[in-house]
Amino acid sequence: MSDHPPVPVAAHEPPYYVAVFTSVRKEEDAGYGEAAERMEELVQQIPGYLGMDFARSPGGLAITVGYFRDEDAIKEWGAHAEHRVAQRRGRADWYERYTLHIAKVERSHGFERADG
Repeated sequence: MSDHPPVPVAAHEPPYYVAVFTSVRKEEDAGYGEAAERMEELVQQIPGYLGMDFARSPGGLAITVGYFRDEDAIKEWGAHAEHRVAQRRGRADWYERYTLHIAKVERSHGFERADG
């Protein structure tokens, strides 16, 4: 993933959807960084894409949350040809395990300190 300032994706007007991808990568993950950057470029082209948050724990657990306006946008992303290739490569080469959760957001709000 490319470097982002530590700013969460802004709250959006519900309803919208999230795709929560939680993973643990293998120690040997050659090519992963380049593929992740390419996926980040591609997902931004999906109509209905709202943004993405990413975090990785010191123990290696990574969580990527993609925000989408509707289920059609998530389906389009899941079916994108280049994304499908990366999914297959992830199962074959990069991940020890992962889970994907799709959820509808019914409430959303945010906070930002005015003096900071």
